[in-house]
Amino acid sequence: QVQLVESGGGLVQPGGSLRLSCAASGFTVDYYAIGWFRQAPGKEREWVSCIRRITGSTLYTDSVKGRFTTSRDNAKNTVYLQMNSLKPEDTAVYYCARTLTCSGDPRTYDYWGQGTQVTVSS
Repeated sequence: QVQLVESGGGLVQPGGSLRLSCAASGFTVDYYAIGWFRQAPGKEREWVSCIRRITGSTLYTDSVKGRFTTSRDNAKNTVYLQMNSLKPEDTAVYYCARTLTCSGDPRTYDYWGQGTQVTVSS
């Protein structure tokens, strides 16, 4: 069955880095677009990034451009979100999700991971 499993979250100081992983099973990750979302307490789920199917080209929300990088390892069937220069406002639960065409609308994604907590604090 289709499954997405995030890992790599944790507590990091401002300015630090984390790399999140999204391990996929039940489908081939490069045949689909994979998006990253985040949700902070009391806030709506926010689209962060997406890596397109086949080409692997990437999209980012403005607040993370230049700091976050999404990549894909087809051999491991895994998508990564490298997060650098982290800020306290990046604190959230981060989710990966599957879709066919990158979109900021969470309703267009059909499978979601369970999420991983990222906390940026001194």
